[in-house]
Amino acid sequence: MSAPNVNRLNIVRAAAMLFRKKGYSKTGLNEILAESKAPKGSLYYYFPQGKEQLGEEALRYSAQLAVRALEELRTANTTAPDLLKAFAARLCEWMEQSAFRDGCPMATTILETVPQSSALSIAAQDGFSAWCQIFEDLLLNDGAAPDAARRLASLTIAALEGSLIQARVEQSRRPVIEAAEEIAALMVLRSKPA
Repeated sequence: MSAPNVNRLNIVRAAAMLFRKKGYSKTGLNEILAESKAPKGSLYYYFPQGKEQLGEEALRYSAQLAVRALEELRTANTTAPDLLKAFAARLCEWMEQSAFRDGCPMATTILETVPQSSALSIAAQDGFSAWCQIFEDLLLNDGAAPDAARRLASLTIAALEGSLIQARVEQSRRPVIEAAEEIAALMVLRSKPA
């Protein structure tokens, strides 16, 4: 990767991390530059539309981190319930590594910017849609009816999001693991053997 592309990626990574931990509105552009170690002029060169454009890129980057984790876990977890439980464990690892300062890779930014920013709203919708699609595809493979697969995939993401907030408050993995176990049990009930 060329130096300019590395600088751009470092800015996006730094923004994603800072937005997740501190919030979108409490994170300044100078702080992002300092964290990224990118040259000062890089920020406006790569993001001429400013913080909103950077926020959109950070949301897309964060969503893609979760997609990559799901795709990696999917190789060893070929049913929706198994993937959900493995992903829940991975989310808990991430949270524990941050001493429960992190949660969903996108939630903090979303709560501050959506629906006011249409660009960030679209990025958030795209991210959640990509996560849902992975579960929906597996549920269909597991034998769930199309409408049930769509609904369960959406419920899965909603349950994970809520449980991540609870886990952060309790500083415990319990809410995430229990939510995943309950949704996994529902997935088994709604799927038919092929």
